[in-house]
Formats: sequence, structure tokens, C-alpha cells
Amino acid sequence: MTTAPMRKDAARNWERIVAVARQLVDEGTPLQLNDVARRAQLGVGTVYRHFPTAEALLETVANPCLETLAAHGEQALTDDDPGRALTDFLIRTIEAQVTEAALSTVTAAPTDALPRTTELKQTLRSVGGQLLERARDAGVVRADLTSEDLVPLMCGIAYAANVHSVPAARVETAHRYLTALLEGLCIRKGPT
Repeated sequence: MTTAPMRKDAARNWERIVAVARQLVDEGTPLQLNDVARRAQLGVGTVYRHFPTAEALLETVANPCLETLAAHGEQALTDDDPGRALTDFLIRTIEAQVTEAALSTVTAAPTDALPRTTELKQTLRSVGGQLLERARDAGVVRADLTSEDLVPLMCGIAYAANVHSVPAARVETAHRYLTALLEGLCIRKGPT
């Protein structure tokens, strides 16, 4: 089923609403649709027609990042080196977690407002699980590590980087923490 394209004025309003929401999220301000309408200089009804809930708007802000991560994960599955593929995916994931303010709230939500969000989250879980399984099968990460373990570890790194560094240093801090985690996960070859 195809949907009719938006009228130009409706498309401009949609873009304005999303841009204002992006600014609010980046500022750390919780999304309230009435506040978005006021800042976008639009009627509240216009905002609600496009986004019936604040969650739908927040997911719309986060979904480009989720799409990029999902595409990157799918590309990582084609890498012949399972350890490198997993590491690269985790690096991209942690970078997104510390640079995309909407991501943690959207990924932690137990339900989604938009079907596309659900689809993207399922893709990320599947891809992450496959990458981890390939790395485990190749013997480059611990055999007892599960994707259920990896998710909170990554969230912990993102949280620690956000709390213990200034915004300009968050990516660098997250990389350092992730490197320490990965070195702890790796199987050591040779004498011990």
C-alpha cells in the first residue's frame, strides 16, 4: 500500500517539527508536543496530526541513527574477520550511544510508537547477535558471553562516558572504555 505524498506545506511543517524536536532532545529537554508547537510556531493540532505522541516524535528523531546502525551491522556481517566485524559494530554502536541523545531512551523503551522503530530495533538485536555468535564460533570472544550480557555492558559504557567526561570528549572516553571491555572479553592466545 502506498501513501499519497504530503503537500508541500505539510512537509515543511513536518520538517520544522522534527528540527525543533531535535534541538530539544540535544538540549536534554523532555519532548512535550505543546512545547514543540510553540517553538515551531505552529498550532498544537498541526503537531498532533503529524505526531500523535511525544514517543512517536522522539522515535522519528532517533530513527535515522537506528537506520544507520542497522545498515552498518548488516554490512559488518559481510566482513570475513568475525572479531573485527564485531568490534567495528560495537564501536559504531557506542559512538551512536554517546552522540545521539534520543537513542538510549528509544532503544530502552519496552514498546514502540512506530512500526519502523520496532523493525529497526529487531534488526539491530538480530545483527548484534549474529556478529557475536560468529565471533564466539571463531574463538575470538569468550564462549560464555551472550548478547543479553553485551547489551547492558554497552549501556554501561555509554552511561559512564556520558557521566564521566565532558561532551567534547565523550566519544574518545567511550572508545577507551570499550577497548578495555573488549580486551577483557577476548580470549588470549598462547601461554598464560
